[in-house]
Order: sequence, then C-alpha cells, then structure tokens
Amino acid sequence: METLMAFVVGTLFAISVYLILRRNLVRLILGIVLLSNAVNLLLFTMGRMTRAEAAFIEVGATVPSETIANPLSQALILTAIVIGFGLLAFTLVLVYRTNRDLNSVDSDVLREEEVDPDVYGTA
Repeated sequence: METLMAFVVGTLFAISVYLILRRNLVRLILGIVLLSNAVNLLLFTMGRMTRAEAAFIEVGATVPSETIANPLSQALILTAIVIGFGLLAFTLVLVYRTNRDLNSVDSDVLREEEVDPDVYGTA
C-alpha cells in the first residue's frame, strides 16, 4: 500500500508543479492546494498506514508494539488541513478582488499593472 501511495504522491507533486507554473492565478491556487494535499499524503504514508493495532501501550509494557501507526503524523496532517483551508480561503478572496479590480487573473497583466508609470511616476 505504501508503494501505491508513493506513486500517488509523486503524481500529485507533478500535477501541482505543472499548475503552479501556469500564468493563471486560479490554476496557481489549485496547484498550491494539490501541493499541500500531496505533502499531507506524504506525511501520512511516512507515519505507516497499518491497521494492525491501536496506538496504545499495553498494560505492563514500557514501549508500544512495532505494528502501530504513528499518531503524530496524523495530528500534524489534521493541523495542516486546517491551515491549508485558511490559506485557500484567503487566496481565493485575494484573487476575487484582483479580478474585480483589474478584470484579469493573468499574472503578466498583473505585473504590467504593478509598474504603471502613470500611477507611480517614472519607472
């Protein structure tokens, strides 16, 4: 199962890099979301995906058994999902305002509007 997840994570990384390199801001946001999901799956896979035992220490033992999944990676992923959702909401609002003010989501148009000599004086 870990091998399959490694291929899924690699595919998500490749797709997200492709989307991040596009000029459209909406595709950039989708690429960032896919990249965060790929990192979450990578962390989840690294923490072992076994369902053999719960993550508890048995009575009388000093360490947990070797077949448990790592609960720390699951807690990190839960935190990353919440932070990623906040980042997604904030960037969608920024892109919406940019589209409403400049009537474009193309990064080249935004770069031209950034250094407008009529607004800022001589460039």
